[in-house]
Order: sequence, then structure tokens, then C-alpha cells
Amino acid sequence: MWMYSWQELFGMTGAAILIDWLVGDPKWPTHPVILIGRWIRWVEGKLYGKPADAGSSPAYSDKQLRARGIVLMLSTILLSFLVMAALVWIADAIHPWLGYAVSTWFISTTVAIKGLKDAAYLVAVPLQAGNLADARKYTGYIVGRDTAALDEPELTRAVVETVAENIVDAVVAPLCYALLGGAPLAMLYRASNTLDSMVGYRNDRYGHFGWASARWDDAMNWIPARLTGMLLVLVALAKPGLSARRAAAAVRRFAHLHPSPNSGIPESAVAGALGIELGGLNVYGGVASERARLGWPLRPRTQRDIRYAVEMLYGVSYVMMGGLLCALLVFAWIG
Repeated sequence: MWMYSWQELFGMTGAAILIDWLVGDPKWPTHPVILIGRWIRWVEGKLYGKPADAGSSPAYSDKQLRARGIVLMLSTILLSFLVMAALVWIADAIHPWLGYAVSTWFISTTVAIKGLKDAAYLVAVPLQAGNLADARKYTGYIVGRDTAALDEPELTRAVVETVAENIVDAVVAPLCYALLGGAPLAMLYRASNTLDSMVGYRNDRYGHFGWASARWDDAMNWIPARLTGMLLVLVALAKPGLSARRAAAAVRRFAHLHPSPNSGIPESAVAGALGIELGGLNVYGGVASERARLGWPLRPRTQRDIRYAVEMLYGVSYVMMGGLLCALLVFAWIG
């Protein structure tokens, strides 16, 4: 059975960051997250019925739904881990360098720095040109709220919140798990996050069936989210125009108000660093929902804040890359 050293894990993770900076999410072959999503929908259909047929799904008790949701969660994360471990094992058995290449590539698919930037700029570019119609359309691709009536400050808020929250999910957490267990553990994390995004909702259908997936994702993100908060403060300290002091204060003051035990940390940090307020009134399917307000509204939000948020996203990835390079230098020096 293959087992990578710390030096190898750090090297492959650093190379994965570089690949994501340059390439982003691969279009071919099929992205692993798409395959994981298909598995989740297939198992969900077997255990609960298809979402479109929710009204005709078999009637299960809350306890039965939670038990079936646990089966979905365990089968998804274990299959993702085992398939990835098998691929790495086979590649390593053929040649160690092939094992490195396969591991590095798949770690890069669990990270989405460039993809998150591209999605944000799809909104920022038409906003800058005053094209609200396109900005609303592209915002609708990355958020669940209604976007048809949003103005520039609200479109900006939606994108900045998405970028900030996903610094944990798309950068820090998968890289942390890659450092601990290579591509198999990073893919297990990505499966956990995909489960949460697909069934981890507090609504009539998924409140019980998705309970295990949501709680597991919260647990997986607990430490990475807090690390992300610290990294964002460091980035704000290094970048002119941002306030590290406000970022740290906002995390202490506002993060606990967010319904998620983790998402409030990066959102509060970004809001504090920028001097804007995130959160507020969202509309989902015509139903208004008030979210906790994070940060202090020291100035109005503008489309420029999307670029600031992306710069903070990249800043976090630069700090992590720098840390990896320093660690490799230390390994080389003591080894």
C-alpha cells in the first residue's frame, strides 16, 4: 500500500494549487464533482425518490429519513475515498511519478480558485458596463436567491458573500485535507461538500433526509473555517485599503449570528476588511428571508467590492502556497 511522506504531500498540494491557478476546473474528462453529484442523485432516487417526484415519494417517518440519509452520506464519502485511493494505488504501482501526477491532478479538481474567480467576474464585468440584465443572469448561476430585481449593491452583496463563503469550501478545506491524506482525503471532503450543496437544506424534503450530510459537512469545515478567518485577517493586513483590525473584530462580533457555524467567519472577515455590510433581505422563490447582517456599513457596496473579494481569495491561496514552499524548504534543510 502506498503512503506518501509529508514532503510528497506538501509538494503535490502546492503543484495542485499551481494547476488550478493556470487551468481551473477541467472540462474533460468529466469533473469528479459531476460524477459524485450523479451518484448522489441516483442513491437519493433509490432511498427516497427523485426530487421532482417528491409528492409521490413513499411516506417515511422522520427517523427513517434520517437513517436513509446516513446511508446516502456514508456510501458517498466512502465510495469517493476508496475509488480515489484505488486510482492512486494503481498509478503508483505502475510508476511512482505517475502516482504523483494522478494525485496532484485530482487534488487540483477539489480546488476551485480560478473557477470561483471566473464566476465572480462574469458578474463584475457586466456590472462595470452597467449591464444589469447580464449581471443578474450570471449571479443567478451562483446563488439560490431570486436575482431578477436586484440592483448593483445587492448583486455585489450576493457575489461577495459567495466568494467569501467558498474560500473555505473551495480553497482552504480541500487543501488542508490534501495535506493530511492526499487525493483520497481531499476527494472525501469534496464529496462531503457536494452532499451538503445537494441535500443539506432545511426544507420539507431534506430537513431530515439531508440532516446527516449537513452536520457532517459542518464538522469537516469547522477547523478550516476558523483557519480561513485567520488567513483573511493576514491578507487584509498585507493589502492596502483593507482593514485587518476590522476583519478580526467583525469575526468576533458577527460570525456567530450566521445560521451556519462556519460560513459566518469568512463572510464577516471579508465584510469587516472591506468596510461594508453583508447579509440582509434575500428572496427565494418569491419568499422573503432575512439573513444576519455582518460587518459595518461604513460605505455603500459597489461592483469594485467583487474584485476586492477575489483579490482576498487569491491572497489566501498565495499565503497557503507560500507556507507550503517554506515547509518544503525546511524539509529539504533538515532532511
